[in-house]
Amino acid sequence: MQHILVYSDSLSWGIIPTTRKRLHFEQRWPGVMEISLCSSGQKVRVVEDCLNGRRTVWDDPFKPGRNGLVGLAQRIEIHSPLELVVLMLGTNDFQSMHQYNAWHSSQGISALVSAIRTAPIEPGMPVPQILVVAPPAIRTPKGPIAPKFEGGETKCVGLSAAYRLVCEEVGCHFFDAGSVITSSNVDGVHLDLEQHLALGNAMAKVVKPLLLKNML
Repeated sequence: MQHILVYSDSLSWGIIPTTRKRLHFEQRWPGVMEISLCSSGQKVRVVEDCLNGRRTVWDDPFKPGRNGLVGLAQRIEIHSPLELVVLMLGTNDFQSMHQYNAWHSSQGISALVSAIRTAPIEPGMPVPQILVVAPPAIRTPKGPIAPKFEGGETKCVGLSAAYRLVCEEVGCHFFDAGSVITSSNVDGVHLDLEQHLALGNAMAKVVKPLLLKNML
């Protein structure tokens, strides 16, 4: 059984746009990915660590615990041995209370990669592969979250390219979620059900060869 940790935010937690409700596991993209991989003959368990509002490396001024760097090394220690860690963060870096841009978020991702690779795992356990997923670009925010993400569609410009460059520099895998989905048609930020399904199936195709590589 190979274990994958998905470290992310509400886009992966499965919040239903304009509500505080959550999609079922088999509807969320991590669940879709697990089911697809298992159906193809892989023995895989996906561990979801997805917190609404999580940033890459910054605090939320209103809610505690949203800094993705804090405690990440211990998360790796808790869940080891891991074959793969999937990082999909950045959207919340562009909330209206922050002035960060794509470059800032890419540096946050670099710090998270470093924390994973230096986590205090038990002797003999593997340092997991890392797959950075650039979330789809924010569209014009709508509904109850519009004030929270006002201006996010401008601040996030160039995120995928910035993440790709950082991944090349630090030597980890990269996938652009925006190549297969867009952000929600309903609120402009999160993922709708059909986008979870599309992303989960696409991710299964990306992840499978990485798992097979470790088995060789």
